[in-house]
Amino acid sequence: MPSPRFEPTLRSLRRHRLPAWYDDAKFGIFIHWSVSSVIGWAPRERDINEIFRQDYDNAQAFTPYTEWYENSLRLPESPAAEYHRRVHGSRSYASFAADFEAGLQNWKPTLWAQLFRQAGARYVVLVTKHHDGFCLWPSRVTNPRRSGWHTRRDCVRELADAVRAEGMRFGVYYSGGLDWTFETMPLRTMGDVAASVPRGDYPAYAEAQVRELIQHVEPDILWNDIAWPTSAKQQYRLFADYYGAVPDGVVNDRWLPMSPLMAALRNPLVRRAFDALMRRSFRKPDAALKPPGIGYFDYQTPEYTVFSEVRRKKWECVRGMDKSFGYNRNSQPQDFISHNDLIHSLADITSKSGNLLLNVGPRGEDATIPDVQIDRLRWIGDWLATNGEAIYDTRPWVRADGRTADGTPVRFTTRGRTVYAILLGTPATAVVTFPDLRQRPTTKARAVGKGAVRCSATVQGLQLELGHLPDRPAYVIAFDDVAAA
Repeated sequence: MPSPRFEPTLRSLRRHRLPAWYDDAKFGIFIHWSVSSVIGWAPRERDINEIFRQDYDNAQAFTPYTEWYENSLRLPESPAAEYHRRVHGSRSYASFAADFEAGLQNWKPTLWAQLFRQAGARYVVLVTKHHDGFCLWPSRVTNPRRSGWHTRRDCVRELADAVRAEGMRFGVYYSGGLDWTFETMPLRTMGDVAASVPRGDYPAYAEAQVRELIQHVEPDILWNDIAWPTSAKQQYRLFADYYGAVPDGVVNDRWLPMSPLMAALRNPLVRRAFDALMRRSFRKPDAALKPPGIGYFDYQTPEYTVFSEVRRKKWECVRGMDKSFGYNRNSQPQDFISHNDLIHSLADITSKSGNLLLNVGPRGEDATIPDVQIDRLRWIGDWLATNGEAIYDTRPWVRADGRTADGTPVRFTTRGRTVYAILLGTPATAVVTFPDLRQRPTTKARAVGKGAVRCSATVQGLQLELGHLPDRPAYVIAFDDVAAA
């Protein structure tokens, strides 16, 4: 059957259905890797959501994101600017591109792809151009502000080929909303960010590059960031053409198109009012970086945060292994996600209809992934190798979470007639009771990776005899024909 043809209208685009492969995938790898990865430094004391809650007016000056380093240099009071003066003196940000280029001589994309497959990832999203405007492919679209601001080596094509050779999908991230080669305004607040989407010749430049990427590698995921510099009408044409080229592709939710309101944010008074609104918003206890859900998209992308309930709309949690996406040589061991928290996060996100897009931040000077990050890829890969059936290809159950009678947290997923109970930790007792489950006459249970276990109905709930279990981040019990209590 031929693929449906999409017209450049919101009504037509909404006929696009989220492809099953994306909903089934559950786990992907994000890669932030640019000129900033050579310097690789940011303050590490607070995470991004904490900073916005505590010091909104100076949030970008204290960002833990190393990929925002060039903007930090424009804020003399920022810790990164002080670090740069002390370590690198007057050396310009652009000069580090030569170091990045030299490091590419050591790059082995096939080894990266193999590592990601062994980690259990089903897709990989490469940052092809971040806010510094540096492109990881030799684009034919000339940057009128900074000539030659791209790699000579085609990192996008090489990694796409390597990833697909390992059986994974490949997506491209593109910073459509910010490009600091076009707009040099220092950014401190969310109002500054929204006001700094470049105008003039930038919209045509950005669209031409994204179209070039679509033609170049036919990405399975089109992942934009911050906003989009053209009108909604032009954007819909881009999406329609993308779906025409990649019918089972997906687009994320960070494509807020240019509008009169966004243009008005150039006015300092309007921006001040916007910042007052955002400041109040971030004072709420559950405040976090969540795109507003405006315009057209296939799925949502909350940042370093998760939803507390099952969502009807597909979503993807995006986060780094520490407090940054790009490589941060300043990070300490305690800044990285722990073994237990990594596995628990994947289970929690999956139970609520989400995917986890876990970031890898390679070093810029030698194009290698630090050992502390490789360790975490191996942790998640080892767990998925045994327990992946409770994650991949599953859907949310009638409830996302619960607890055993002894207090062990549980997350639920389902596939067909099988319900998976993911125990977030090692049960304290050999006999485990699930108050959320009710036994039916044909109910069967097995410990995934171990085999069948005896189950029985009690007044407290469904009881399993698991015996003594060694300490592990999580255990999975598969139930056939079980009911919710």
